[in-house]
Amino acid sequence: MDPSIDTGAGVAGAVTRWRRTARDHLETTPPAATITIASIVVSLAATLVGFLVTSPYTVVPFLGFLLASGYGWVRFQGLTARTVTFLMTVSTVLILCFITVFIFLESIPVLRYESVTVLGVSVPGLRLFTQTRWDAVAAPIRYSMVPMIHGTVMVTAIATLVSAPLGIAAALFLSEIAPAVVREVVKPGVEILAGIPSIVYGFIGFTILSPWASTQFRTTGQGSYLFVGIVVGLMALPTVVSVAEDALSSVPESMKSGSLAMGTTDWQTMTSITIPAAFSGVSAAVLLGVGRAIGETMAATVMLRGVPRLTEPLYNVFYGQETLTSLIANNYGNANGLQMDALFVAGVILFITVLCISVGSQYVEWRMQKKLGGEI
Repeated sequence: MDPSIDTGAGVAGAVTRWRRTARDHLETTPPAATITIASIVVSLAATLVGFLVTSPYTVVPFLGFLLASGYGWVRFQGLTARTVTFLMTVSTVLILCFITVFIFLESIPVLRYESVTVLGVSVPGLRLFTQTRWDAVAAPIRYSMVPMIHGTVMVTAIATLVSAPLGIAAALFLSEIAPAVVREVVKPGVEILAGIPSIVYGFIGFTILSPWASTQFRTTGQGSYLFVGIVVGLMALPTVVSVAEDALSSVPESMKSGSLAMGTTDWQTMTSITIPAAFSGVSAAVLLGVGRAIGETMAATVMLRGVPRLTEPLYNVFYGQETLTSLIANNYGNANGLQMDALFVAGVILFITVLCISVGSQYVEWRMQKKLGGEI
């Protein structure tokens, strides 16, 4: 009988070995180490609870956590390191869950306010996506996400058209064409661009691109989706280049050598072997760039007008009004009540969109690894 078929026995054996290892570990762990680890866990949990209830005494358990961790690091370094790293991982997941729950809960009041009854069933928040009027002052107060979603889509589409072809071309050059000396100089330089603050890009766009565009295209005032998209696309370019270059470089050399041995040119090998084999990774790079474009705040806030309404006509890229991120940045300081809740709805939309893009990029990267690993 093939032992690989008896999966139940394998799992049971693994569980038994894990229990035996855990029992032996507990038996050999000194009582002082157990007390120290328990102190670390309890103090960190108390710190988290105190933070959530905004207790002024939160610093007390946090100091206890630092003292217990310091003592454990000196006396039981290995055990303390495993415990602290595990707790940090759990804390990261919990913080993400808390943020998610918080923004969803904060958006509930305006979802109820803008609910619409359809066929006798109340649909929360439906009016946020069916009307185009945003007016937080004049009665009746109305909130709509449609103008900001339109602006976000326009900016993201233009940014993708800028970053995707330029990023893929640059990644292909660095991976397949550039000499090693050029690659060692250019790639770190491209990655440094990702560290430039977005406000710097926005300020350059506001002081140089926007006045030039206003003069050349004779628009009234500054701010256009076209040039905001170009600036955001340049900001996303380092991400696309870096990830796409890693994907292209991961294609096995044997595949390229086999193609060249058949008499193909370098360009034919790149277009017929390298790019198709790394297509999933290149797609993930583009998706990550799109995620950067959707979540960009400062460049859009600085360069756009900040008016929550649609452009006329909808495809007019030479005027720019508002995006979801700029809506939050422009209004969170003065917003209250339902207007603040509406800003949380914008945050929820951004959160869900970027989450879906991140999951999609992880999936296509997994597909690339599986394909290149020979598992079809």
